[in-house]
Amino acid sequence: MTLPREIAGDSPARADHIARLRDFIAAHRRLFVLTGAGISTASGIPDYRDRDGGWKGAAPIQHQAFITHLAKRRRYWARSMAGWPPVARARPNAAHRALARLGRAGRVRLLVTQNVDGLHQAAGSRAVIDLHGRLDRVVCLDCDSRLSRHRVQEMLIEANRDWLHDAGVIRPDGDIELGDVDYDAFRVPACPACRGILKPDVVFFGGAVPKKRVTRAWNALARSDAVLVAGSSLMVWSGYRFVREAAARGLPILAINRGRTRADDLITHKLDDDCAALLDAAIAEADGG
Repeated sequence: MTLPREIAGDSPARADHIARLRDFIAAHRRLFVLTGAGISTASGIPDYRDRDGGWKGAAPIQHQAFITHLAKRRRYWARSMAGWPPVARARPNAAHRALARLGRAGRVRLLVTQNVDGLHQAAGSRAVIDLHGRLDRVVCLDCDSRLSRHRVQEMLIEANRDWLHDAGVIRPDGDIELGDVDYDAFRVPACPACRGILKPDVVFFGGAVPKKRVTRAWNALARSDAVLVAGSSLMVWSGYRFVREAAARGLPILAINRGRTRADDLITHKLDDDCAALLDAAIAEADGG
């Protein structure tokens, strides 16, 4: 995407955005941070939505479809088998590292991410809630056994040696477009412990976020003095609800996001700009580099 001229590079508008973000961080000592797919685009993981909040391409798989239809599970795992390696290779970018610095400085009450890529932890952040789970873990829906995604990848390749095992174009959940293929020929491995159904340990669209995660996030929000949103359109209720509650409590809310968000009428400070550039520069200044 070509950046608007007024916020490209070291423009006056970019400098103003950095200053506004730096001042916001300096004024609030207990930040509740909420991140979305836009924070990981600089790591090579694309986001879901365009500037208007609409889907880029087809909508992700729905929870109920995965649970109830073998054909949907075959399609998901076939695409995920090719899409997982590039996600596994992804590394934290300047935005992840900047938020980790802010956390080490004791300024983050809690970082809640809607992403499933684990890049915040890889960058060094510790107080993190993976609201929608982690793509690097797999759970059995029958016996609750846990497997690493790397182990499941080995199982998938062993059962489907003639299928594509790696790809360069991915989606935020590790899914890819494979085109016109016969998914009926794809073999989905069963749980090694009980032969049950294996599912990525993530909350698919239409699924419910575990109550403990939500409760921990609510508790952190109650002890925070401001909210920083980075790279989220807030179109999904699971993240939007925290911003709505923060607004109801009168907390200042700053959002960095390309394009509109669902909470534009609630946000007190909006920066339409690049997450990595702003966070890296502002937090370097905020904590002395």
